Amino acid sequence: MQVKREDNNENRISGNTINWYPGHMAKAKREIAAALPLVDIVLELIDSRLPSSSQNPDFLTLFANKPTLTLLTKTSLCDRTKLPEWKRRLEESGRRVIAIDCRQNRDLSPVTAEIREILHEKLDRAAAKGIKNQAIRCLVVGITNVGKSTFINTYTNSKKAKVEDRPGVTRQNQWVTASGGIELLDTPGLLWHKFDDQLVGVKLAAIGSIRDEILDTLTLSCRLLGLIMEKYPECLKTRYKIKIEDSEPYDVFEKIGRARGFMQSGGVINEDRTAACILDEFRSGAIGKMTLD
Repeated sequence: MQVKREDNNENRISGNTINWYPGHMAKAKREIAAALPLVDIVLELIDSRLPSSSQNPDFLTLFANKPTLTLLTKTSLCDRTKLPEWKRRLEESGRRVIAIDCRQNRDLSPVTAEIREILHEKLDRAAAKGIKNQAIRCLVVGITNVGKSTFINTYTNSKKAKVEDRPGVTRQNQWVTASGGIELLDTPGLLWHKFDDQLVGVKLAAIGSIRDEILDTLTLSCRLLGLIMEKYPECLKTRYKIKIEDSEPYDVFEKIGRARGFMQSGGVINEDRTAACILDEFRSGAIGKMTLD
C-alpha cells in the first residue's frame, strides 16, 4: 500500500503491532477484578461491526467463574445480513447473546428477561426464603467506545453515565440503579496489553476504540479503505461516486479527497481532512452498514 507521509509516532499503525495500554487501563482491570465478588452477572458488550475483534481476550479468564450475557451493540451500523451468523457462532461457543441498538430501539426488556433467566436459580432460592425483589448486580464491561455508557443510560432511562463518541471517557467504576431491583456497575473500556494481530488493531482503531490523536490517521484510513474495498466496494462507489477498479487504497483515498473538495494549493489534497472524513463517515455508517470481521 502506498502511503506518502512519514511519521515517527511509535504507536502508528504502520508498524508490526499496535501497543495501546494506558496506565488507567491497568488500574481499571484491577478494580474490575476486585468488584467481581460484588456482582451476580457480567454483561459484556461487543461491537456488532467487529463481533470477533472487539472481544477482549482477557475477559475469558477474568470472568470464567461468573454468569455472563453478551450484548452485540450498534446493530444499526453493522451488516444486518451477517448478524444472525455471528450471533449463532457466539452462541455455539457457549455464550448467551442478545443483539441491541440503543439509538434506534430503546426497548431493552429482553435484556432484563435474559438476566433473570440466567440467574433464575439464585432468584428462586431467594424467593423460597421469602426475599422478594432480590437485587441483581450487573458488571458492564467491554472495550473502549463499544457503547457501555449509552446502554446504561438507555437501560436506566437516565443520563448518569457519561457518553461521548471517543474512547477513554469513563475513567472509573460507578453504580447506576435501574428498575426492577437491577444495579449496573459501569466500568472504563478495557483493551488488552498488546495486539499481536495487526489487523485487529486496525479494525479497533477504525471504530474509534483508540484515540485518533495518537495514530497516523492517513495510514489508518488507507488500511480501512483496503478492508472496505475487499468486503464492500459498492459502498465506496455509491457514497463518493468514484471508480475503484484497479486502484490501490491510497489512490482511492486521493479520489475521495478530490470528490469532497479537500484541496490545497498546487492541486494537492488535504490528507488530514480527507482522513478525518473517511473515518467519521465510516463510524457514523454514512459509507454503509458493514461488518469487518
